[in-house]
Amino acid sequence: MAGILGTLVILLILLALGVWLLIERQYQARPGNQLELESGKWTITSRESQHYVIEGEPSLVNLTRTLEIMVPEISVEAELLSGASVDDITVKTQLVSNHEDAPARPDNYWFAYIVKTAKSTGLKIKIDIQGPDLSRLKALWVKVHYLTYGPEGRIPKMGNVVVPLKYPDPNAPQNWRSTPKAEVLPIPTHLLGPLDSPIDTVKRYVEPYAKPGDIVTIGETPVAIMQGRWRHPSSIKPGWVAKRICYFFMPTSSLATACGMQTLVDLVGPVRVVYAFVVGAIAKKLLGRPGMFYVLAGDQARLIDDVTGTLPPYDQFIVLGPQHPEKIVQEIYDATGLKAAIVDVNDLKAVKILAATPGTDLDLVTSALIDNPAGNADEQTPVVLIHPKS
Repeated sequence: MAGILGTLVILLILLALGVWLLIERQYQARPGNQLELESGKWTITSRESQHYVIEGEPSLVNLTRTLEIMVPEISVEAELLSGASVDDITVKTQLVSNHEDAPARPDNYWFAYIVKTAKSTGLKIKIDIQGPDLSRLKALWVKVHYLTYGPEGRIPKMGNVVVPLKYPDPNAPQNWRSTPKAEVLPIPTHLLGPLDSPIDTVKRYVEPYAKPGDIVTIGETPVAIMQGRWRHPSSIKPGWVAKRICYFFMPTSSLATACGMQTLVDLVGPVRVVYAFVVGAIAKKLLGRPGMFYVLAGDQARLIDDVTGTLPPYDQFIVLGPQHPEKIVQEIYDATGLKAAIVDVNDLKAVKILAATPGTDLDLVTSALIDNPAGNADEQTPVVLIHPKS
């Protein structure tokens, strides 16, 4: 009798464990409060020497298919980016709801609003900037703070939009640099962001200097930023795997923080990260083959830039690698006739070509970029034009 009872207890424990694992798996698969801000359209409606008015129409998008997400609170904050002091400049912000099914209140009070499943709702934001000389301003960083209320409880989130306020002259004289195989031109741009696209950037800044046979290269980080692939650490919840494995990476690695590692876990899954870590450690210690973790974890493992990894304001964010680089270079070629490559270059004479149009001379690209002509600081020259000498 005791043996039967013991067996039943074990079976009940196993059943309870199985039910718990099933519930946990279902919970992990749920999207939670997946309400995200899309940049929408932004326009500088007034641009005078002492007065700017910037207006935007972003939207809050419910990315879930079965859950309603409420937005009980929302506010907007604006930060100016400049090469000089902004103490004498005043900034006023205004946020108004733009719901299709409910008019905004006359006092601009944001009443708690429900965003239905797979639906969105709009906002109208107005930024008024006044000061003695606004030509010093480079960009406006708009932070939309909103509180989501749903299956995951109350979760604060922040959406971000960077609006450029200063544009370099695309027809200004430029200094070409000579390399053994090519002439190289780093091209300055405005502060790129999700309001931009690689094709428009090439058309605006590269076409004035390009000749048939030239190759245009774009850094992988600016491409990812234009795709909106940057996350604020406050929106990342490091899990068990990320918190522990990050300690085994060099302090200079973008995977050496729990949030940096969690972005990789979110991309490829915890099982793949643990597998890559274990096999990579064995390969390094026993076989003398370092770097296998990055091979097994996928390309994104090398491309993630943690906080401080790029220029302001993106130095506050974790920037992922770009999506569909092959498609982007082909679109650039179709639109401009220029061969193109998306590259990852640093000051250590490392050149990685993520994608290039067919027929591009990869050895020429590597030779031209080996000294990192785009720079690794705040040069703001994400585009490099390569003119072969032969």
